[in-house]
Amino acid sequence: MKHNIHINLFDNHNHCEFSFDGKRTTVEASSKAAVEKGLGGLCFADHCDIFVPEQTLSISPRSKDLVDVEAQQAEIDRVQDLFPQIKILKGIEIGMHPRCREQVKQIMAKHNFDQVIGSIHYIEDTDPFFGSYFEGKSWQEAYRCYLETIYSEMTAWGDFDIVGHYDYIVRYCDYEQVDILYKHFSDVFDEIFRYLIYNGKALEINTKSYQNYKGRQAQLDTNVLLRYKEMGGEIISFGSDSHDDFTVGTDFEKYSALVKSLGFRWVAHYEKRQLVQLPL
Repeated sequence: MKHNIHINLFDNHNHCEFSFDGKRTTVEASSKAAVEKGLGGLCFADHCDIFVPEQTLSISPRSKDLVDVEAQQAEIDRVQDLFPQIKILKGIEIGMHPRCREQVKQIMAKHNFDQVIGSIHYIEDTDPFFGSYFEGKSWQEAYRCYLETIYSEMTAWGDFDIVGHYDYIVRYCDYEQVDILYKHFSDVFDEIFRYLIYNGKALEINTKSYQNYKGRQAQLDTNVLLRYKEMGGEIISFGSDSHDDFTVGTDFEKYSALVKSLGFRWVAHYEKRQLVQLPL
């Protein structure tokens, strides 16, 4: 059954069989789900984390497996022919880290993508998923360090289109304070926004960050979006961070309506690294 979310909405952050942790779905299954939900398109931005902490490797050796770009893109081409009513975009999610900047540049020079997401998954040589990053830190320290790392890495690298899940860090903490609020980190947020706006890059609303996780559910701080808009930011990208076909486009109706209510007029994606903005 088709639900007609909004033909202008693209899910720009999906994982499939070409991500080490995306084996629960396929390009074809997730694309079919996007059609059924009435999306205008989706992008497969499979994981590319060159640096992986030893802790993670010891538990999940496949976490350092890099996406096979040629195979992924060939499969996208095949599936695009099956679903001509939507656009299926070719992407990659680069795990930004100071130890792998040169290797990332080589990957970017070798391949062509529609969209590139720059994200932080590993920080201080730890994996927040397993909790050690939070040891000995207050929530203020943990969240600030994460935001500052996003800023330092994205400005050092620069060759991305969308900054991914700025609030990823809250998914795995056990603090009582589970929301990242603008008022607590206004200085860092302003620096991030200034860079994104000046360089024509998108701020992602990653709807996975606001799902229930072990009984805890973070909320999107609208003041983050209002300040971004106040500073001149207009480029908003939606991503479900799906690893299953049934989570493609999760809560896009809710968050697109929220964004529109705050005065944003456009929703963004990139094609061949060129910005495309469609009316909300």
